[in-house]
Amino acid sequence: MSSRPHVRVPARPPKAPSASSAVASAAPTIASPAAVTPMGWMHTARFLTTAAQLHHLPAMDTPEIAFVGRSNAGKSTCINTLTQKKQLAFASKKPGRTQHINLFALGKQGVTDAVLADLPGYGYAAVAKMDKLRWQQVMANYLVSRDNLTGIVMMCDPRHGLTELDDILLEVIRPRVEEGLKFLIILTKADKLTRAEQAKALSIARLQAGGGEVKLFSALKKQGVDEVAQLLWDWTHPAGGAAAAAPAAEPPEDEPEALDE
Repeated sequence: MSSRPHVRVPARPPKAPSASSAVASAAPTIASPAAVTPMGWMHTARFLTTAAQLHHLPAMDTPEIAFVGRSNAGKSTCINTLTQKKQLAFASKKPGRTQHINLFALGKQGVTDAVLADLPGYGYAAVAKMDKLRWQQVMANYLVSRDNLTGIVMMCDPRHGLTELDDILLEVIRPRVEEGLKFLIILTKADKLTRAEQAKALSIARLQAGGGEVKLFSALKKQGVDEVAQLLWDWTHPAGGAAAAAPAAEPPEDEPEALDE
């Protein structure tokens, strides 16, 4: 039986890559993480712990920013607007009654790269004098001795300007500000002022800020929200880079104390 002649079958030419596959092959194999925006970072805020005395606060190396201000200056509203959390900081129905420091963590879950410290409002007339003096001493000690304190944000209603108690607080923190502690005065409720009144309030506050910064802010109009978020990010992330993020030793989440505005 005759053998069949061997026929060499030519190899099929490789299929030309499509435009889409060519683009895909040119793309990096590892996707870079999405950039973190200051506002997106602020939205990660969550309750960390509460303390009535300084020795109850956890010792931390994480940058900490304290929010201070007179009762009804709009502090709780400002914090809630920045973090987009309606009830992160509570406004007490009885201003001046609560005397706790509440800490809020910032950063991805399980990681904390900054902390917000919400200090109760001061100066409410209905609080007993001894209670006022005791809390003012606790607050002064915190502002003077908290090792990881990076910046202070003072709330001020520009319709009333800085008060005598605000001036006392400024004197307390002045030495640390001169040493490099960041300081910002937020003029809340700016929507209640005309443009001319806003400009005047800014000029006056800048003279009183002692080298600190001043920003107009309106929770209603969202004025100054992005600017303040950017500033707080810059304070806690020097040179625009991410601060060293360490696993957060977060205590059990007890309910936060109601805070004065």
